[in-house]
Amino acid sequence: MAAVRRAAKIDAGQLAIVDALRAIGASVQSLAAVGAGVPDLLVGWRGVTLLLEVKQPPGPRGGVSQDGQHLGGAQVRWARAWRGGAVLVVRSPEQALVVVTGVTA
Repeated sequence: MAAVRRAAKIDAGQLAIVDALRAIGASVQSLAAVGAGVPDLLVGWRGVTLLLEVKQPPGPRGGVSQDGQHLGGAQVRWARAWRGGAVLVVRSPEQALVVVTGVTA
């Protein structure tokens, strides 16, 4: 019997982040459907490959909540086992642009 996989969960801000990165000429590939703790986005920028995990911004009270603001168990295990670059968490298009380009506005 084949395993049944549920649809990939995409954080609300992911599409805006992808659009912002593509607007500056970055290559962006969604990895959300892979699951198993793999980061959400594979980004190529000027010869550099980055792994981005998209999270929603913290709630109105600030801080880190229990509803997806931190890496989950499978994400932590995947990141620890990965022998490439670090997984970078981003919460907005602006933050993604800074992380990818290294330039602040």
